[in-house]
Amino acid sequence: MSLDRQNTIGREVSLSGRGLFTGETVAVSISPAEPDSGINFVRDQDGKVAAIAATIHNVLKKPRRTCLKNGTLMVETVEHCMAALAGMGVDNATVRVSGGRMGELPAGDGSSRPFVELLESAGIAEQDAPRHPFVVRKPEQVSIGDATLAALPGPADRLEIIYDFEAGPPLGRQVFCFTHSDASRQEFASQVAPARTWVFDYEARDLQSRGMGVHLTPKDLLVISPQGPVDNEFRFIDECARHKVLDLLGDLPLLGRPLRGRLLAHKSGHELNHMLVRKLAQQQENLGREALIHRDAALDIRRIQRILPHRYPMLLVDRVLEIVADQRAVGIKNVTFNETFFQGHYPGTPIMPGVLIVEAMAQLGGLLLSTKLEHTGKLAVLLSMDKVKMRQAVVPGDQLLLEAVTVRVKSRTGHVRCKAFVGDKLAAEADIKFMLVDAEPV
Repeated sequence: MSLDRQNTIGREVSLSGRGLFTGETVAVSISPAEPDSGINFVRDQDGKVAAIAATIHNVLKKPRRTCLKNGTLMVETVEHCMAALAGMGVDNATVRVSGGRMGELPAGDGSSRPFVELLESAGIAEQDAPRHPFVVRKPEQVSIGDATLAALPGPADRLEIIYDFEAGPPLGRQVFCFTHSDASRQEFASQVAPARTWVFDYEARDLQSRGMGVHLTPKDLLVISPQGPVDNEFRFIDECARHKVLDLLGDLPLLGRPLRGRLLAHKSGHELNHMLVRKLAQQQENLGREALIHRDAALDIRRIQRILPHRYPMLLVDRVLEIVADQRAVGIKNVTFNETFFQGHYPGTPIMPGVLIVEAMAQLGGLLLSTKLEHTGKLAVLLSMDKVKMRQAVVPGDQLLLEAVTVRVKSRTGHVRCKAFVGDKLAAEADIKFMLVDAEPV
């Protein structure tokens, strides 16, 4: 059986057109990208250029569409392009967006078909790297009112989607099922990609009264009145449900990995899609942390003591599980009933003081910064703390899993973002800044 390998496109391709909401003319080019690079947008506006990774962390909340932002630059309505890339099995690509004030991608006919045709002309190129799909192990569900979206354990080699759509006349109830895998590319291209964005006639009037989509006519967009499509025809009897699946396929890649399992959706849209991806991203992080616990230590207590000046009872990192260059560190603090602070905090109800949880996170941050080559022989001394939050009590028998991620490091200062977990529950978090000083000779 062949490996499930990553794909990019065979050559650079491009198109241009007007955005759905803004009507601005924008040029888009899609280029091949290296394995494990994912989908990245490059926004080119008035001489400013910014790379924007297509991940949930870069999503800017906007109604009826998916918008990605980095600093002051953004790209809007990316879901139809993203759905085409996902549906055609493209894992790695660079999408360059030029022109327009908002960077809204061309709408075409309101579907993914123009992007699919573009990718077909470029060709799909297999890469010498395996995929790393995220297989749903634990059910996750999000809801807003009567709209729900759930991810359930299911097949490990594909994604099964059941969408239950319901709206007023003349649409009624529509149920559409789709199985997403490499084997379904042609089915996606013919049965999902052509499904167009749609609005009710009263919604279209409201949007245009607010200056959005004023360049469109009912022939350019699927506008639905109580009698049916206005100056248009349905491509499928259940086209509205199919377009909802199209949007879902465009938002799921924001997880950063192909999703495998089963999705059940009822009246969901972009907001619920984003909420579910955030939950799945958290599940993915939790599983990654759990896997680290069973690894050999990157730094045991003896090596930790060579770096940190702390000693009993103030050394609060027992083991470092992972250090990724000077970017990220994961460590452990085992909390036992024998800790000295439990004698007075509190008798009968022992709880680890929040300041000591923060101290443990700071010590891991110091270890992370001290491993950087140019900081050898230096100590990371606490300078300031910000966004400190205690989320959950820590009690005897708990194991604190500490995480520190570098935000910025300069010659004499360091900034790390820290979190502490008990199992999959966030116990504390803080942004911590250090001053890097020369260690005193012993």
